[in-house]
Amino acid sequence: MTIWIGLTGGIGSGKSQAAAEFLYLGVPLIDADAISRQLTAPNGAALPAIREAFGDALFDENACLKREALRDLVFSSEEAKNKLEALMYPLISAEISRQQAIYSDRPYGVVEIPLLTEKPAFRALVDRILLIDCELGIRLKRVMQRSSLKEEEVRRIMAAQASDKERWAVADDILRNNASADELKEKIGRLHRFYQKFAEGKIK
Repeated sequence: MTIWIGLTGGIGSGKSQAAAEFLYLGVPLIDADAISRQLTAPNGAALPAIREAFGDALFDENACLKREALRDLVFSSEEAKNKLEALMYPLISAEISRQQAIYSDRPYGVVEIPLLTEKPAFRALVDRILLIDCELGIRLKRVMQRSSLKEEEVRRIMAAQASDKERWAVADDILRNNASADELKEKIGRLHRFYQKFAEGKIK
């Protein structure tokens, strides 16, 4: 039986970099955000439900989703946000489960789910939660450098996410990612060996 590790963390924490390190080690990796993008890509499985829920105005002449228009709608309306989540999350969960079945012969795998803390339903898909944690100042700097967003914009995004305290409360393992990429690589290597033993039942 494959043990599934839920990988999460706030924006700028370095969770995607951590996920890449697991993938480099040959660990199966499932990306919830990538699944979401696939579902809403041209001819994606979520498009009919989105059109029915929000109307034709969110689609262009080629029947492609206007992502920016949908994003603006969701940010401006709590009702629209809840409606979109209600139709997207079951589809995302079903696809994660489908991909997990492909790796049923592996000791363990990783599912990268940014909203693992905020959306408890996703926790049923994993056996253990790994939180990538990082000091606020470093997170701010990382996001501002890669996105060209201003500090107040990044802080607004962070305020809409779970707090550090909420993330710590659900995490089984916490990896501090305040230093270099080499240190992160070393820490992921140690976790890899731990999860292998955990999957083998050598660690309870």
